[in-house]
Amino acid sequence: MAAPTTALDAILHHHPVWRGGAPAQSAAPAVPTGFALLDRELPGGGWPAGALSEILCASEGIGELQLVLPALIALSRAGGRIAWLAPPYLPYAPALAAAGLRLESLTVVRAPGRRDTLWAAEQVLRAGACRALLAWLPRANYAELRRLALAAEGSAAIVTLFRPPQAAQESSPAPLRLALEPDEGQLAVRVLKRRGARLAAPLRIPIPRPVHAVGGALLSPARPRSQAARPCLA
Repeated sequence: MAAPTTALDAILHHHPVWRGGAPAQSAAPAVPTGFALLDRELPGGGWPAGALSEILCASEGIGELQLVLPALIALSRAGGRIAWLAPPYLPYAPALAAAGLRLESLTVVRAPGRRDTLWAAEQVLRAGACRALLAWLPRANYAELRRLALAAEGSAAIVTLFRPPQAAQESSPAPLRLALEPDEGQLAVRVLKRRGARLAAPLRIPIPRPVHAVGGALLSPARPRSQAARPCLA
């Protein structure tokens, strides 16, 4: 008969069991963020695939897109399609192309209202045609987020929801939640939730400013949310 410690080691090796002293290993593959400091603190070493991630920030243009851009570039170069759903502005194509993103991999989806955004997100995930979904979702209740979480689990995509900082006070099924604040040319990243032990101190990550971007932004300031209906990449 195997010793108890041997049996326990076998369970921990073959099943997705995590212990509270360290970040858990994700059952789904992760996509490296491109920032070693952040990857070391995320279960699986990057953005979780087949799961929701939330990024909470008070305003656009503080570096939230630069934080996800390296992963998007890697996925696009591998032939993966990327969907941007209801962004506050249209993607600024010159900056994205200069950074290395393949524009032909990018699809912008319009959604005039909250329910349209939620419905479109579910359809994108269930279709299984995208390797990444970025959705701007200012308001959503737990039941709606749970539906998205289930749809994400049935896909191989990394799913990132951009939400306001007030959402930190609400329950969410997302296994990863980050809150961002600008910090003297860097980005202060607070890990609000992850699979594993909590991270007490924020991470300070240098964010390179993209070239050919108006005001350093990756979203064109010339076209607000009300005009984001046209899926124009130029």
